[in-house]
Amino acid sequence: MGWGGQEIRTLTEAQGFIRRGHRVVVYAAPGARIAEEASRFDVPVITLPIGRKRLHGISRLATRLAGNPVDVVNAHSSTDAWLAALACEWLRRRQRRAPVLVRTRHVSIPVPNDRATRWLYRSATARIVTTGDALRAQLIRDNGVDAGRIDSVPTGIDEMQFRPLARDAARRALGLPLDVPLIGIVATLRSWKGHRFLVDAMPKLRRRDARLIVVGDGPQRPALEAQVDALSLRDRVTFAGQQPDVARWLAALDVFALPSYANEGVPQALLQAMFASIPCVTTDAGGIPEIARDGETARIVRREDAADIAKAIDAILDAPDEAAKIAERARAFVVPRHGLATMLDRMEEVFQRALAQASR
Repeated sequence: MGWGGQEIRTLTEAQGFIRRGHRVVVYAAPGARIAEEASRFDVPVITLPIGRKRLHGISRLATRLAGNPVDVVNAHSSTDAWLAALACEWLRRRQRRAPVLVRTRHVSIPVPNDRATRWLYRSATARIVTTGDALRAQLIRDNGVDAGRIDSVPTGIDEMQFRPLARDAARRALGLPLDVPLIGIVATLRSWKGHRFLVDAMPKLRRRDARLIVVGDGPQRPALEAQVDALSLRDRVTFAGQQPDVARWLAALDVFALPSYANEGVPQALLQAMFASIPCVTTDAGGIPEIARDGETARIVRREDAADIAKAIDAILDAPDEAAKIAERARAFVVPRHGLATMLDRMEEVFQRALAQASR
């Protein structure tokens, strides 16, 4: 029902497969942001009562799949995975054609190891996709999922959309100052993204004129705005809200910071910043170390440590030439590995393997 990297990846994948000639439709709950945004991606959407785990949602989804057969259902979160699995099971028990189920996991939140969840992951799901190697290893280690049924497919970034752009031109277009350091974060305002530690870092910076740009929205916004006011930082922190043109906001930055402390796969916004050649400060949460290596492709800081965040940002602002080298190494690392076409190629392979398994 929310909006963030997970939903953007879902629509980006759908758009990419449509352009490759596949028939794709997104099922979403009424009022879900993904349903509202689908037209922007030229993706057809059907609304069904699937926002919560309810019998009515299973029935409606099963009826829809029976009347409008598809080959594969790709579920991206807990609720839709359960509803899809049970709807497919309902169809099979009535000797109706059921699609194969692929489950994509975007976050490193632990998966329960109870009997019902074991059925979902080991039997009901044909294949599992994780958005990073660390998440894949977690499911194998903690949940006993067969390694041969799990594929790690990080989110793919459109290289042309997030190519390096002129900083001053981006700032002029956005009405941002040209002569002060700008630190930015692009993320849904959720607790584990670590926004509050980035806000706490601002008074600790040596550059007192540095400003923080917060792109995104979410449940933590009231608390973050209260924190900014308590620290008397209102003139140094801009809440930009949701932005359709993230690339331009990234281009305006001197530093991109993502101080997540939990639940991450390989974050889409961090990849975007690296594609855009923006020096990055981040942590070792989840799958982040798969792309962020301290002193090589990013500055790595301790989790939940505002002082360490400030120290890393100061290091980038104090040594712009070295920061530019780190940013270029990051771009050189991610572009050949995390492009949009690479993700689509690998997801097509996943779906083909899932169909092949089902036909055995």
